[in-house]
Order: sequence, then structure tokens, then C-alpha cells
Amino acid sequence: MKVQVNTSNDIENKESLERWASDYLNEHLARFGQDLTSVEVQLSDENSGKGGAVDKRCMLEARMAGRAPVAVTNFAASQDLAFRGAADKLVHALDHQFGKLDREHRVRDTIRRDPEVLESVLPPQA
Repeated sequence: MKVQVNTSNDIENKESLERWASDYLNEHLARFGQDLTSVEVQLSDENSGKGGAVDKRCMLEARMAGRAPVAVTNFAASQDLAFRGAADKLVHALDHQFGKLDREHRVRDTIRRDPEVLESVLPPQA
């Protein structure tokens, strides 16, 4: 899964932030890995250095092959809290989205139909 990070001009350390965000999202969204093609991160400071209680904004947009993107936004007092909150919201939104797809009998890779796995798990038949 490709992770792209976009920031406003007020946000520093973009390279280390990109690495951290990519690692965090790849781990946090691992169970959706085969369904997601990319995640776009947009971090911004809503009042550009004036200060304020909840002025950091993180928007995450997950793209899936053949489906409309899923986007969430979270506001918090720090970049870290805004990002982590948005990641949690994205997991919830993707759970909801894929739950709908499961009801539509979505085709997924599974070990339940793999003959080699079944042979190793099931007792031999006499």
C-alpha cells in the first residue's frame, strides 16, 4: 500500500513524518492490505501558528481498487493526536465499508479453500 503525505507550510520534518506515517498506517491497516491501493494523508494547522486548543487537522483518504475512496477527518491539539485519531476513524470506516462488501459476497483470498492447508488441518479420512 502506498502512503502519500501532504502537509501545510507550517509543518516541519516532512521526511521523518512521511516515514513514520507510512509505517504506522501499514501496520494499523494491515488487515485491509490486499484491498487498499493507497492512502493519502493531509496534515494542516488550521490557524497557522496563532495557537489554539484544537487547531491541528488530519484528513486520511483510502483508495480501493474499483471502489470509491473512503475519507475521514480528525481535529486535535497536536499533529500526533490528529493523525492517530484519523487513523482510528479510518479503520472504523473501512470496517463499515468492507462489512457492506462482505454482504455482497466479495471475493477474497482465503486459506479455507486451499487444499494444502485443509490437508494439514483436517484428520485423514479412512
